[in-house]
Amino acid sequence: MKTTIKTIANEVKEVLLNVNENQAVQVSHALQKAKRIFVLGEGRSGLMGKAFAMRLMHGGFTVYVVGETITPSINRGDLLVAISGSGKTEQMVQFANKAHKAGARVLAVTAQPTSPLASLSDTLLTIPAATKYRHEHEPKTIQPLGNQFDQSLHLMLDAIIIDSLRKKETNDIQEDMRNRHANLE
Repeated sequence: MKTTIKTIANEVKEVLLNVNENQAVQVSHALQKAKRIFVLGEGRSGLMGKAFAMRLMHGGFTVYVVGETITPSINRGDLLVAISGSGKTEQMVQFANKAHKAGARVLAVTAQPTSPLASLSDTLLTIPAATKYRHEHEPKTIQPLGNQFDQSLHLMLDAIIIDSLRKKETNDIQEDMRNRHANLE
C-alpha cells in the first residue's frame, strides 16, 4: 500500500510542478477581478469544481455553481470557470460561448491546451495530467481514468486560492474563512 501511495503522491507532485506558473498567476488575477464567479464542470470535474466553488465562497468571493437552482444569469464583469479534462465536452463549449455572448470572461481549466474549450478561453489553466483518454503526450500514471487530473486539479486550484487570499488585506485568513463556513451543521 505505501508504494502505491508514494507513487500517486509523486505523480501528482510532478504534475503540479509542471503547471505553468504564469497561467496560475493569471487565474488568480482573473478571480480577483471578477464581479461574480460561475463554476462549471461535469462528472468528476464538476465535483472538483464544487469543492473549488466552496473554497472560493469561504475566501469571500461571490460564487455560483452552474446548474444549481439558485444560480443567476451570467453577465458582463462575471467569470465562467469551465473545467474539463478533455476540453471538448460539448456542454462546456456551448456554455463558454453563451458566457461570451453575455459579456462574461471565460477561464478554461483543462489538460488539453489546444482543445475547443481552451480556444474559447480568455484565461487558460493547463493541468498537464493524464485524463481518461490517455493521449500520447499525457504523463504515465498507475491511476485509472482521470484520477491524476482530478487530484492535481483540486490541489492546484486550492494553491491558487491560498495564494490569492494571502495577497488580500485581511487580519486573519483562517478566522475570516471559518466565519464564512456553514454553521447549520
